[in-house]
Amino acid sequence: MNENDIRIDKDGIWYYRGAHMFRKDILCIFFEHLKRDDSGRYFIELNGEICGLEVEDTAFVVTAVCKIQDACGSETLEILLSDDRKEALDAGTLAVGKDNVLYCRVKNNRFPARFTRKSYYQLAEFIEPDGDENEFCVVFDGRKYPIALASHNHDNGGNHVR
Repeated sequence: MNENDIRIDKDGIWYYRGAHMFRKDILCIFFEHLKRDDSGRYFIELNGEICGLEVEDTAFVVTAVCKIQDACGSETLEILLSDDRKEALDAGTLAVGKDNVLYCRVKNNRFPARFTRKSYYQLAEFIEPDGDENEFCVVFDGRKYPIALASHNHDNGGNHVR
């Protein structure tokens, strides 16, 4: 496969040579073998072969956010990602990028993920002003997590077609 054969658009939709890839079993394999190099380029490494990807923004997209409370009363914000996996939101990695798009880090801080409009509105329930009128934080489980302004979208997502 050539580097431009597989593309992921800003909404997390995968395409192969322009055709929408919708088979979850194949996408799950690709997600499991997805990597990112030091310069931010995405690629799939599978069976000794490497296939570069053209990624419009981020390979992972946050599709839903919900609050989970354990038996002891501790709260966690859980996110659902475009690979159909759930994980706890690392609220310390939240950052606003270009066009006020919200990002976080996922998969043990290895990848940036872009929030969809729906997931952003679900998270907005926990967003409060924090000091200056242009500063905000996420508040849950009795803690405040400032939302950073991303200086370079390269680390948190952003428009970096490869």
